[in-house]
Order: sequence, then C-alpha cells, then structure tokens
Amino acid sequence: MKKYEQIADYLQRFLDNEVRKTGIKKVVIGLSGGIDSAVVAVLAHNTFKDNLLCVKMPSQYSSQASLDDADALCSDFGMRSITASIEPMLKAYEELNPDMDNLRKGNFSSRMRMATLFDISARENALVLGTSNKSELMLGYGTLYGDLSSAVNPIGDLYKSEVYELARYLNVTPSIINKAPSADLWDGQSDEQDLGYTYAELDEALRLYVEDRLSQEEIVEKGISKNMLDMIIGRIFRNQFKRKMPVIAKLTSRTINHDFNYPRDITL
Repeated sequence: MKKYEQIADYLQRFLDNEVRKTGIKKVVIGLSGGIDSAVVAVLAHNTFKDNLLCVKMPSQYSSQASLDDADALCSDFGMRSITASIEPMLKAYEELNPDMDNLRKGNFSSRMRMATLFDISARENALVLGTSNKSELMLGYGTLYGDLSSAVNPIGDLYKSEVYELARYLNVTPSIINKAPSADLWDGQSDEQDLGYTYAELDEALRLYVEDRLSQEEIVEKGISKNMLDMIIGRIFRNQFKRKMPVIAKLTSRTINHDFNYPRDITL
C-alpha cells in the first residue's frame, strides 16, 4: 500500500476504535474551511458516515471564501453540517473589552468555538474530534482550551506538510488545499506570517530535531537557519504546558497524573 493510503486506513481504524470503546457512536467536528479540519472531517465521514456532524462557527472576521470552502467540502462528500455563529458572543465581549488586541480576540474566538462545539456534542451525545497537527502542537501554535481541546485527535502526529499530502490522497476539495493556511481569527490573519516561516521550512527543521534527534549544531550544518531553529526550540520548550494536563500538587500517596495513572480506556 502507498504511504498515505496506509495512513488513512490506520487513522480511520484508530477513530473507529477510540470512539467505539467509549460507548458513543457519534462525532462532531468544527469545520473551518481549512486543511486540517477538512482532512479530519473526511476521515471521520469515511468512518462514521451520517454519525458525523460538521459544525461551522463563523464570526464577523471569517472570510466568505472559508465558509464557501466548508460548504463545498460538505457537498463533495455528502457530509451533514450546521452553522452555529459565534459572532453575537464575540461582539458582546468586544463591547465590554474595547481594548482587546488581535491575539486576545483570536484566543477568545477559539475558546467560544470550542465551548459551542462541546455543548453541541453534549446535545448530540457525540465526541469532539481534534484538528491540531503535529507542527502546531510542537510549536504551541494553538489556544489552550480552544482549538487544542478535543476527545480524540487523529492528526496530532502528522506534520502540516503531511496533512497536505493526506488531503490530496483523500481528494479534499482543491480550493482548500491550494489556499494559504489561516485560522481566520482576525482580518488578514496568516499562520505562516504569524510564525515567520513557511510550514515546509518549519517541518524540515522539526523532523531533524524531533524525529532524528540531531543536535542544534548538526541541524544548522544541514543548511537550516539558526534563527529559525532557535525560535522552534524556544517554542517547543516554552509551550510544553499546552501539551500536558494541568499540574497537580502532590499531597497524598496516590496523586492523579503522578502515581494514579490508569489507562484512558480502563474498564471494570
């Protein structure tokens, strides 16, 4: 089997197994019109069919192109979808906090979307699927209790450049694959502009550091920018807290996440 055929097959089996053993049969996903949520949506649709619900959650900052792309994806694959706008909540909070900068607006938007999605999941008796890729998770490029939150994440071990390749294999709508990556958190927001480098550049360095475990000197010798590498390593360590459950102060002989560590899927 080809690489991405194997990956797609494995991730669909992973989703089926992880969801089924909870006793829940349905899943929901926040569909932004971007590449990550599109890939997860197609994988989930292949696995759960009509037990998948895609939720579009636009704000006043969402581009019409992103909404059109989300609609096109649902049409192409016959996926169920609804719209739950966060615009009223965001506008109300902005009126109370007129000094909000773009970062605060973006974080608040992300958390309102996830609060909305988890409420819909409760209504539907469904699990929330995550859409953060490995590049974002390693760099901490995401909002704690916002887009980083989920019950099951099938693409968290795929770098962004690999997500694009998987999208091509899955026949994701071309307009989604071809556009510049953006979370649409404010007017003109661009992922690669925020990070200062393209995902192709970042992923090359991340693989050498994370997967190959090369030293900084060895990586620079391979032609990687030292400034970019310093930024990457700084972000990896600075944002480790985003990849862990909250730290609990140990007071007893058995403390959650210290020495009371049952498997996630433990049963009686």
